[in-house]
Amino acid sequence: MGDVLAGIQATWEFEADSVLIRFERGHRTPKLFQALRERRIPHEALASVALTPGKRGTVVLRLAPRPGADPLMEAAAGQLKEETDPYRLVLAADEEAAAGFWARELRAVLSSDADRPADRYAVAAPSAPLHFKAYDARASFDGRQVDFRWSWTGASSTKWKAGDQTFEVSELSGVEWRSPDAPHGYLRLLPRAEPDRPPQVDKDPAAVVFGPRNGPVHESLPFAAAVLESVQRSGRPPVPALHSARRDPADIAERIRHLGELHRAGLVTDDEFSSKKAELLAEL
Repeated sequence: MGDVLAGIQATWEFEADSVLIRFERGHRTPKLFQALRERRIPHEALASVALTPGKRGTVVLRLAPRPGADPLMEAAAGQLKEETDPYRLVLAADEEAAAGFWARELRAVLSSDADRPADRYAVAAPSAPLHFKAYDARASFDGRQVDFRWSWTGASSTKWKAGDQTFEVSELSGVEWRSPDAPHGYLRLLPRAEPDRPPQVDKDPAAVVFGPRNGPVHESLPFAAAVLESVQRSGRPPVPALHSARRDPADIAERIRHLGELHRAGLVTDDEFSSKKAELLAEL
């Protein structure tokens, strides 16, 4: 029996110590799978294996990761739709015997403590640099720090007053991700030293808000997973920061114009206007 199962939207290769999942590319493949491309799941990261009947003459082989073993699934926190579960392989019904064989093989190598949370991430997160456009900001992560650059069209006056934000991974304790497929989706960073922070994410400088076309799952979830993984290993030498390019002068001019509107509306004081304008000009 071969060591490969070719299913709908993915191919699984069974290796001595892991399962290598290669996702197909195509317009019917979920964008999250296309973004992930491939993932190696060590046996130590698995909690259980199940083979069940699927829809329309298919069977489904599904792996369940141990809690704390995969930063992607930790960030998702059960919010992924069934069809975008990367641990789920849909196969034609005539592959049931082969799928059953591999289900038994995997169950035989499960760790004796597979029902307990893992003490570290065993599955690699997507690698930095990563970025996405939220409703109120552009978010980027270079492996060492997270940057939020507020959008003049979407960011609240509270965030504008606070200014663009940079968070070192070593300053963070975690990440909250609420799916953009649900109402009021967002990505929120959790600093180790918790200040008095507003409960509303649209007013929290450590959070960005999603929208109908902003912060999609295939961009924001891998981003959240990469930050989580880096937070866990933040005691190790940091990943070298990427050299950032100088800001676009047109973007700076537009942001100063918007800042002036906030100033004229009385939402920004004279001192705040002068200070923020000087910060923006310094980025040229």
